[in-house]
Amino acid sequence: MKQKFSKSHGIGVFGNDAKTTNIPSEVWRYYLLMNRPEVSDTLFTWADLQAKLNSELLNNLGNFINRVLSFVAKPAGGGYDSIIPDAPNAESHPSTNALAEKTNKWVEQYLEAMEKVKLKQGLKSAMAISSDGNAYLQESQFWRLYKEDPATCAIVMKTSVGVVYLLACLLEPFMPSFSREVLHQLNMSPDEDLSFCDDKGETAKAKRPWDFVSAGHKIGKPVPLFKELKDEQVEAFRIKFAGSQAERILKEQADAEAKKVAEKLKGTKLSEGSSKKKQSGGSKSKTAEEVSVAKLDIRVGLIRKAEKHPDADSLYIEEIDVGEEAPRTVVSGLVKFIPLEEMQNRKVCVLCNLKPVAMRGIKSHAMVLAASNKDHTKVELVEPPESAAVGERVTFAGFSGEPEASLNAKSKIWEKLSADLHSNGELVACYKDVPFTTSAGVCKVKTIANGEIR
Repeated sequence: MKQKFSKSHGIGVFGNDAKTTNIPSEVWRYYLLMNRPEVSDTLFTWADLQAKLNSELLNNLGNFINRVLSFVAKPAGGGYDSIIPDAPNAESHPSTNALAEKTNKWVEQYLEAMEKVKLKQGLKSAMAISSDGNAYLQESQFWRLYKEDPATCAIVMKTSVGVVYLLACLLEPFMPSFSREVLHQLNMSPDEDLSFCDDKGETAKAKRPWDFVSAGHKIGKPVPLFKELKDEQVEAFRIKFAGSQAERILKEQADAEAKKVAEKLKGTKLSEGSSKKKQSGGSKSKTAEEVSVAKLDIRVGLIRKAEKHPDADSLYIEEIDVGEEAPRTVVSGLVKFIPLEEMQNRKVCVLCNLKPVAMRGIKSHAMVLAASNKDHTKVELVEPPESAAVGERVTFAGFSGEPEASLNAKSKIWEKLSADLHSNGELVACYKDVPFTTSAGVCKVKTIANGEIR
């Protein structure tokens, strides 16, 4: 049951409570600013804090910055030996120029929001730049460009480093310790002026992010900026901070007293000990049977090409980029529901760890996820946000862990989990009540509410 915050009754998570969690202060600052009640009351849940940290700070912001700086820091032959490369004619590179235009618009919105003290909107505008940076980085396939087109790779990486610096500037009012750490990893002085205002004409710089950090500059050592908040930590916090502060104190006292008694009885063998062990073993086996949705390797994919199967009227053959060296060939039974022209060059959610299966002579190496209505007369693709990075893994708040390399057919993991995949009343794709989430937002369907997803 959710309890209403009450300072007088000691109900809530207070500053001294937050400090004992060892969750970094910049995470709390980000969460509170994103959830600040500007026009109505807000609700705190540990699951929401976990989702914002893991999806927005770790997978979006932290992932972008770490990927950029780690690649630059790689030794020559695999990276740039920590030296920012030169990137002449960056403005003539189409996707780089498109990123610069988007970035400039976000900066204008950021400054307008901050001028009006709309802090939440300002923070969202800055985070949108990180989402666009992730998409730019992924879709450029910089790891290929490094060997196949070094000049373009240099443009992509120099521009991305500039966006990293820009993010440090824009996020400094919200997370100052984060911005200082980014400057440290960029090997820039902590006294660097991170202000960004229109009066000085600094917004014009956002149109040329490749110029923020000079060629030849040597960066520092990249390290991860955020740590994942795991399910077991969330559950421990939920239990620890339940009820009022007075109730927590009484519980701590009772726990301390129980610990003393347990220490006194430590050497005593209780007759029912063996039966308790048996019960405990049974509980473990039951837990082991539970299957986590984190075992599914669902990724943001981009259909590069789709065509009809030569030997099956109801099947499409797609070439889908899921962030690997080569696109995957996927066969989908969508001909009756989605026109061929709508299957071209669009982002989709792809289940990547099903065992490959031959469909009318062509092996399918993944599955495109789609929602259908109750009588299966209408089918729509599950769509990630437009700015979601190709190859990014779709996550579910409250469910952590690495996916299976390949789903074991005998254990029927997919069959068990797919029963709880659906679109909700707001058209959001969900596992049970938990949205399909990317660093750019949740995944949705167009019109099918409360449909099953397969």
